Amino acid sequence: MVPVLSATGLFTPAESISNAELVESFNTHVARWNAAHAEAIAAGTVAPLQPSSVAFIEKASGIRSRFVMSKAPILDPEIMAPRIPERPNEDISILAEIAVAAATDALARAGREGREVDAVICACSNLQRPYPAIAIEVQNALGALGFAFDMNVACSSATFGLQTAADMLRSGSARRVLVVNPEICSGHLNWRDRDSHFIFGDVATALLVEDRDAAPADHWEILGTRLQTRFSNSIRNNFGFLNRAAPEGIGKPDKLFVQEGRKVFKDVVPMVAELILGHLADLGVSPARLRRLWLHQANANMNRLIAERVLGHAANDDQSPTVLDRYANTSSAGSIIAFHLHHADLAPGDLGLLCSFGAGYSAGSVLLRRSRKA
Repeated sequence: MVPVLSATGLFTPAESISNAELVESFNTHVARWNAAHAEAIAAGTVAPLQPSSVAFIEKASGIRSRFVMSKAPILDPEIMAPRIPERPNEDISILAEIAVAAATDALARAGREGREVDAVICACSNLQRPYPAIAIEVQNALGALGFAFDMNVACSSATFGLQTAADMLRSGSARRVLVVNPEICSGHLNWRDRDSHFIFGDVATALLVEDRDAAPADHWEILGTRLQTRFSNSIRNNFGFLNRAAPEGIGKPDKLFVQEGRKVFKDVVPMVAELILGHLADLGVSPARLRRLWLHQANANMNRLIAERVLGHAANDDQSPTVLDRYANTSSAGSIIAFHLHHADLAPGDLGLLCSFGAGYSAGSVLLRRSRKA
């Protein structure tokens, strides 16, 4: 079988937080904290917290707003975290629910039903629980057949899941694979940290991979995939089931998202550019032939430099579209949102490259060609 990308799906939460709203909440927290610690600050034993600003956020990241599942508690200076109540085991979990919404969108676009799916992969950076697998819950809700499993490669999960799905078709273990990427990133973000409180948003995406002979007339050929990992502590989250075995660490900042932003920028830009260029060279494709880059939506400055290194010139919005300004960093879903919202105008034969990168470090490159059957 020859795997192709038949369709993508998108679920966007109803609520959005602007930078202005976020800054107002954060600065209220800063003012209250500094007032409560005024004596220690005056004595020089405690450093005061520094306020944030809209200008700082937009210059540092290019982000202007983000969609979230639970807005009011995040903006409450006394809470500054989402509040998503636990559900009875008999009810669908929140992560599976948004994954099903994105999957239903993808299936409808391809003219498929859940029972036609042979395998489901839930590929995301923040899984709600260890087991039962979110993917199996999604499989059950969709009425899909076969098997399902979860995988986590942080922000690169979607491209790793896409290659896994394509390999399943090539091996004959599945004829139609659904990859879902539900990301409730607001849950692992430290909303009280000035350097990262603005980074993430919530969303879910889905990709349907199937055999070319059975695919809809309008689809995308998967010409090649390449994955890379390299260990780094520069992006980390130490939350896990062993935390209860070391109670002195419970609630510490490292149990949420932490990163060394400048080091990540310095390390990842050349790594990703070299991965893409090497991948294209091995496929015999000149970067000049690329009609579009759908890059991971983490940082506008990072994407600008990667695109420039790959293309050999500054990329415009048509060559490398951005959704970061509205969605913020949505981890594994970012590059898929960019593709989902910015692919319809490409003509049959046009080439585009989907690329994600993030913690690990990890990176995935997928070369796609638009195809249309007669």
